[in-house]
Amino acid sequence: MSYKAGIVAAITELKDRTGSSSIAIKKHMQANLAADKKWMNATFLAALKKAVADGDLVQTKNSYKLSADFKKKAAKKAAPKKKAAPKKKAAPKKKSAPKKKAAPKKKSAPKKKAAPKKKAATKKKTAPKKKAATKKKTAAKK
Repeated sequence: MSYKAGIVAAITELKDRTGSSSIAIKKHMQANLAADKKWMNATFLAALKKAVADGDLVQTKNSYKLSADFKKKAAKKAAPKKKAAPKKKAAPKKKSAPKKKAAPKKKSAPKKKAAPKKKAATKKKTAPKKKAATKKKTAAKK
């Protein structure tokens, strides 16, 4: 497995909404690394940078996500491979004993209407500013 394929697999398996950090991707890849292979950090970092440059990954701060274009390409590649299996006819069922009546279903409560949106908050009136404190006069020396 190439480093790029490992990175893509790690991001899809981690399923972080905001993207996966490079450290999390690295840990995931090292856990799934074959025993006979040696980890090469420089190759990993180069693969990350190249994927961002190619547009396969989107970097947000220190997190990486699959780009929308890459997801579309992956979906197109996966779609032709899956062919619908021919459906087999269901075997004829034998008649069984009459079933017991199911308990009557309870009616679900009608859904409540969404609460109306609140109006934009009105500006609060600010209290009048206090006057600057007056300095006390020092007593004259005798």
